[in-house]
Amino acid sequence: MLRQFIHQSCLLGALVALSTSQSLWAQSEGLSQSVKQAMPAFSSLYLDLHQHPELSYHEKRSGERMAAEFEALGIEVTQDFGGHGVVGIYRNGEGPTVMIRADTDALPIVEETGKDYASKVTTIDAQGNSVGVMHACGHDVHMTNLVGTAQQLIKQKDQWQGTLMLVAQPAEEVGGGAKAMLKQGLFSQFPTPDHILGLHVSASVPAGKVAIAPGYALANVDSVDIRVKGRGGHGAYPHTTVDPVVLTARIVLALQTIVSREVSPLAPNVITVGSIHGGSKHNIIGNEVKLQLTLRSYDPKVREQQIAAIKRLTQGIAISAGLTEAEWPEVYVHQEESIPSTYNDPAQTARVRASIAKQLGEDNVWEASPVMAGEDFGLYGLTPAKRPITLFWLGAVPVADYDASQASGASLPSLHSSKFAPDYPATIETGVQAMSRAALDLFNHE
Repeated sequence: MLRQFIHQSCLLGALVALSTSQSLWAQSEGLSQSVKQAMPAFSSLYLDLHQHPELSYHEKRSGERMAAEFEALGIEVTQDFGGHGVVGIYRNGEGPTVMIRADTDALPIVEETGKDYASKVTTIDAQGNSVGVMHACGHDVHMTNLVGTAQQLIKQKDQWQGTLMLVAQPAEEVGGGAKAMLKQGLFSQFPTPDHILGLHVSASVPAGKVAIAPGYALANVDSVDIRVKGRGGHGAYPHTTVDPVVLTARIVLALQTIVSREVSPLAPNVITVGSIHGGSKHNIIGNEVKLQLTLRSYDPKVREQQIAAIKRLTQGIAISAGLTEAEWPEVYVHQEESIPSTYNDPAQTARVRASIAKQLGEDNVWEASPVMAGEDFGLYGLTPAKRPITLFWLGAVPVADYDASQASGASLPSLHSSKFAPDYPATIETGVQAMSRAALDLFNHE
């Protein structure tokens, strides 16, 4: 009798497992087919967004288009939040709140992809210069993915319960959009999310695949200005001056000792001097030189160490040159542009990875390494209290181009390149499937 009971229990367990497996397969197939059917509309939306890019803080049309797409799906919409940001809320019974974010701004770049749908937009920037405008960082894909995911989740609303929160965020490229939305009350005027998701196109992963890294995924980023002071004079009489160009040369070299000799070699960090401006003529020793730096790290303590060391080293070099305290270099950190590292919550990210692999297949989900690029997405996981976030990379490189690059060793056009041209149909189809499946499983995890 006991043997018969065990046999029946095992058989029942096997049948339940088989039924569950078949159900999961059917869900994946159903989502895949649904996304394929919607691709003409998604492609049309992408092309419209790509051909009408807008710079940071000027995303009025993009915000209006996102709001219109949300409203057409029956989503509660709030416009002009934190600038030209849009927040969409869709309530589907009791359950967790899952927030999905996409960024909306473009870059001051003249597109050189040669595509027949290439952006031809020009505008006047803040400095009064005429510049081209291009979605060279894939935010047009991100917006399309947000709308596509919303459509799929609402279409399959009988498979989940909770609140879907959609955030179309402006001004990511200048590090101001997330701050503005949070400052206006994103998590007080709207439901506080239990899970926060985002994606970013990748210029090094082929279309059809995604890549994901648990833990640190993107870096702390700080923009720092240094004004190096001196005592100018004639180039023929340098002994009567304190040459700020020479001081600057010493500073540039000393900065790298912070990376190589002060911060632990086990703590990745970068200090890059991106700009030096000083002097006016061959035989004139000027009074000052201006430097512009970018600082990168993962650990917040390393960021603080970098900034403190820069102030100490620059002051020390000035003192060694005989300058008074009033003549010490001025170090200015652009706090309004500073963004924290993006830390993918390990537990949530493991669930997201498993969900995407279930939808796309294990071979199509790659392990990603942390990068030193920055993203203000990380702020949503820190303000006002810590909450789990996950951002994954969405492959965008045409497969033929990727294979050719791997074979030849030639570089691919990077993000922010005038020649960055994603395989948008494959990228969007993959992204909508991946994000929809991840959100569905998070809604049902609680």
